[in-house]
Amino acid sequence: MLAIIDYGVGNLFSLRSSLEAIGADVTVTADVETIKKADQIILPGVGAFEDAARKLRESGLDIIIKEECAAGKPLMGICLGMQMLFEKSYEYGEHDGLGLIKGSVRPISEVIPEDLKIPHIGWNGLCFGGKESPLFKYIKDGDYVYFVHSYSARDCEDSVIATSEYGAALTAAVADKNVFGCQFHPEKSGDVGLSILRAFVEMEAQK
Repeated sequence: MLAIIDYGVGNLFSLRSSLEAIGADVTVTADVETIKKADQIILPGVGAFEDAARKLRESGLDIIIKEECAAGKPLMGICLGMQMLFEKSYEYGEHDGLGLIKGSVRPISEVIPEDLKIPHIGWNGLCFGGKESPLFKYIKDGDYVYFVHSYSARDCEDSVIATSEYGAALTAAVADKNVFGCQFHPEKSGDVGLSILRAFVEMEAQK
């Protein structure tokens, strides 16, 4: 069973529907015992980092997520959920993340040309940069996925498994052992996105 963390942030219906479409046994939950029983965990998220991080802390789910990750359970953060995996975010101030992946989240306006629109919205290709990841075992370099973001992860070169070109090479996906993050939305990325979700659902806990 896969658990989607429900902490009041994220488009949970479309994500659940995508997972059900590939035959996954999925539940949307904030229940600690259900999360502990799950084989994989997805942390979704849309909106502001500070608000999402506060809701996660107030619910106590941040502690459960860290404990389950430490036990080797596969975790994937999506969009804002991915950004929350990092140590810090500088979205309207400085805010602490979960600290599961080294690095910080900063405005893309600092690195892209001034004439490009913000947010970065739409379909864009993935560049693996020669790296391999079990998350991408069913897709290929250059496949397109759907983005909506104004901030991106930086100072995380060792964890980057894919970038996307938008006037600069923006971090598109990261991984560190059993922790994965996608800045894009797999649930909005057609067959490519479903293939990524399928690969994640097949992952087993690391001993």
